[in-house]
This record gives sequence, structure tokens and C-alpha cells, in this order.
Amino acid sequence: MGKHKLFWLVLVSLFTNSAWAEMQLNLTKGVTAVSRDVYDLHMLVLYICTAIGVIVFGAMFWSMVFHRRSKRPKPANFHESTKVEILWTAIPVVILIAMAVPATHTLIAMEDNTNSDVTIQVTGSQWKWHYKYFDQGIEYYSVLSTPREQYQNQQGAGAPKGEHYLLEVDKPLVIPANKKVRFLITSDDVIHSWWVPAFAVKQDANPGFINEAWTRVDEPGIYRGQCAELCGKDHGFMPIVVEVKSAEDYEIWLSEQQQRVAQAAEAEKASLSASMSKEELMQLGETTYTAYCSACHQPTGLGLPPAFPALKGSPITTTGSAKEHINIVFNGKAGTGMQGYGKQLSMKQLAAVVTYERNAWGNNTGDVVQASDVKSAVENPSAEGTAPEATAPVVIETIVEETVETIAEETPVEDLARVYSHDELMTMGEKVYMKACVACHQPTGTGLPPAFPALKGSVIATGDIAVHLDMVLNGSKTNAAMAAFASQLTKTEIAAVVTYERNAWGNNTGDLVQPAAVDAASAK
Repeated sequence: MGKHKLFWLVLVSLFTNSAWAEMQLNLTKGVTAVSRDVYDLHMLVLYICTAIGVIVFGAMFWSMVFHRRSKRPKPANFHESTKVEILWTAIPVVILIAMAVPATHTLIAMEDNTNSDVTIQVTGSQWKWHYKYFDQGIEYYSVLSTPREQYQNQQGAGAPKGEHYLLEVDKPLVIPANKKVRFLITSDDVIHSWWVPAFAVKQDANPGFINEAWTRVDEPGIYRGQCAELCGKDHGFMPIVVEVKSAEDYEIWLSEQQQRVAQAAEAEKASLSASMSKEELMQLGETTYTAYCSACHQPTGLGLPPAFPALKGSPITTTGSAKEHINIVFNGKAGTGMQGYGKQLSMKQLAAVVTYERNAWGNNTGDVVQASDVKSAVENPSAEGTAPEATAPVVIETIVEETVETIAEETPVEDLARVYSHDELMTMGEKVYMKACVACHQPTGTGLPPAFPALKGSVIATGDIAVHLDMVLNGSKTNAAMAAFASQLTKTEIAAVVTYERNAWGNNTGDLVQPAAVDAASAK
């Protein structure tokens, strides 16, 4: 094959629409008329930009070759040309108009929500989607269904990834094929973005506002997307799955969902008069907690303070009243990341998860909460457990006095000259670490990067002891998440926990830090 024929073959293949479409780096055509229009618009602009690039660089290289200095070219002698100026102004205007006409047509089509057959409200929340079908009485939450062990693998020992890793949910959005579906998109906490590439739909979900979008899918199938707006800690775990069914299958699905709603209402009613054993509540509560609460409060109940406080040993789950606990789970807590689960969980599930939180991780309150207790607490939030206003100062005073006495009793007099053995420091250090450090750096020392870096094998825990001590005593100047513990722990406790961190999880530096060393570092 001659060089000229090869050149033209490559050039034609570059500009062939099918060749571009098959490239993995290019946009996909999508499955709706609008998505195909967007793809065609993209290709039109790409062709125009490519042609401009070829012409401009071709002229530039031609000039460099044929007017190089070695050829002694004679420079042209002209200063201005009105015709050239008109030409290089008119050509870009024509190009812009050529791109603006189809772009305007596509944008108008994307905003035309009239004459829709189905209307669905899409509400984003941290970190799930809520779908509500207008005039159908159907609404539900759609939550990530990828098993936690597939993505929580800081130590590299996670389970094998599934086919639709992080792009699978427990309940997909279901819409009919060949019907115009209108989406009313909003949020109940922060800004999210509902994005399904195959539909060419990407619309922000703003709290307090409703944005609109629509789609009409020709063929049944399953299409996937995800939140496209950085919305917090679990932004990457907020997928979207849309299942498009034929008209007949969609009607069957609607009927099934309405039956399930009726059955759920009957089950809810029955649960109010039923009494579950503690074992049954704990089993259901653990399942519910793992699905809805563990992302923030962690499977160990240690949370991620300060945004997501620990439930293990907390006043809410131990000394506080069950009614107060129920109200927080049901209604959420304003000004915090704690959202209400009253619309997401049944009263049976709410009773189970409150029972679980009050008895798991060593809380062991013995409290057993039934669905009827949840109903009573929600309907009469102030019926009990609220002290009269006049008695409030007395309660506060008593608590302060008791706390002062407890601190006085528990605070030992330190012997800074004492030399502790390796075993004594490690035993004490582990206790201090589990009390003060484990929520951020994890029991395994692997942390929660980047906010809470790993201590296992880290430069801090295996490097210079002085730097390690300074970090624990005074906190980090570059990472606000690392607090100073000089005022929270005794010098002996700091010596023990630093020794523990330098010898646990395989660090094995052999370093022993004594209280006197901490005292000396504190004085600097």
C-alpha cells in the first residue's frame, strides 16, 4: 500500500463516526434521543475543532518549511488588509453559529418537561436516594448494596469485587419504557447531583429547591449512575440504578409495590401489639444498624468524632432515657449529621436498633424497646423524661458535684520518677489507646486516611521519639483532626500510650517511654 493511500485511510478512519464511537475514551451515545443529540453535538464540535487544528498547524508548519531562513525568502510588503480582517472575523462567527444552532435545539429539548406520563420526586440525602412516585402512593429509599467487606479493606484483605462494585443498590428506581418520565430533584441536607450518563441527565439536588429533568428510554434495561457532587464522607457510596421495564411489566411492578405497601401497613399495625424477645430485637437491630448506622458510627460503635460521636458508652445509649434515644433516631438532631430515620425504618426496626445500641459494645443497659414504645415516644415526645424547669438547677448542681468528686477520687498522684517495665507500659498503653485514640486510628492502628492516618508502620510511630511525644502532647499544626492530649491525659498515660503505639501492630521498635521523659518534653 502506498504512503498516500495509507495517509487517506488513517484520515478517513479518524473522521468515521463509528470509529470514534467505539473508542473507550470517547463519550457514549446513550439510550435516549436527548443523549444521542448530546453525543452528535459533541462529535460535531470535535470535528470542527480538529479541522481548525489541522488548518492552523498545517499553515504554521508549511510556513516554517517553505519560508525557512536557508531558502532566503523575500518578505511580503503589506501592512493591513481589510478583506483579510473581515474574513478572519466572519469565519469564526459562522463556525459559532453552526455550533450554536444544534446546541440551542438540544438544550431546549433537555428543559422541556411538558406532557410527562410519570412524575417522580428524587431526594438526595447522606448517603442514599429517596424516590416518590406521584399519584401512586409509592416511595422508598435506594441504598448501596455492595457488601461492606468489599470496600472496607484498609489492610488489603478485602473480599473480591463484584461485577457492579459500588454501582449496585437494594432497590433500583423503576420507570416504564417509551414513556416520558419527569424528575423533580431536591435534597434534604447538602447538595447532591443525580447523574445517569446513559440518559444525559445530570441535575443538582439542592436543599430547599426543586430542579427538573426528564427522560424517555426506548428499550428496557438496567442503567447505572452516581452522585456527581462532593457531598461528604460517603459521597463515593451513593450509586443510582434505574431499571426500565416494558409497559406491561411496569404495571405489574406498580401493582406489586402497592400490595407491599398495604402489607407493610398491616405488619406495622400488628407489630404495635406484638412483643419481641430481647434476642430477636438484638438480631434485627444488628442487621438494621449495619445497613443504616455503621457507616457513620462504625461497626464497633466508636463513631468518628466529632462529626459522628461514639455510641459505645455514650450518655444517649446508656444513662439517657430510652424515649430520648428513640426521638433522636426517629427525628434526627438539628445542626448535626444525625438525620431522622422515621420515614426510612418501620417502628419494629426502630425498636430493634435502639435496643441493640443500648445493649451492644458493653453498654448492657438491659433495656428492651418494643414497637409500641416507639409509637408512644413519637406521639408523646414530652410526656415523660422531662424534668420540671424549677428542678433543673438542682440536677445540674448534683451532676457537677458528683463529677468533681469522681475526678478527685480517680486522679492518681503521679510518681514521675518511677520506671515502668515494658509489660506494664504496654498494658496501660493499650487501655489508654482504646479510650482516647481508637475512634480515629482504629483498633488495628490502620486509621481512616487521610484525616486520621495509620499508626501501623508510620513514620511517627517508628521514627524520632521526640516528634512522637510532641505530636501526642501538643497535637498537629498541619492536621486539625489531631488534638493535643497534654491536658487530657496524665504524663504516665502519655508515656504508656506512646510506648504502646511504638511497639503494637508489628511496629516493634523496642522503645520504652517513661513518665520522666514526658515531663521533660512538656517543659520544653
